Amino acid sequence: MARQCVITGRKTRSGNKRSHAMNANKRTWGANLQKVRILVDGKPKRVYVSARALKSGKVERI
Repeated sequence: MARQCVITGRKTRSGNKRSHAMNANKRTWGANLQKVRILVDGKPKRVYVSARALKSGKVERI
């Protein structure tokens, strides 16, 4: 399974890299994901969580 935030669903996005001459090349932007231990269904589990979810308090580290 690809790396994805279990709280917000953020994952790698794709698009074009543009040069000064506007040439298009495919590239990807990775989400800022951190591997942390959180409680999932009452049990501690190591999962990927986005930095934004950690900062906003949507998830609590254990």
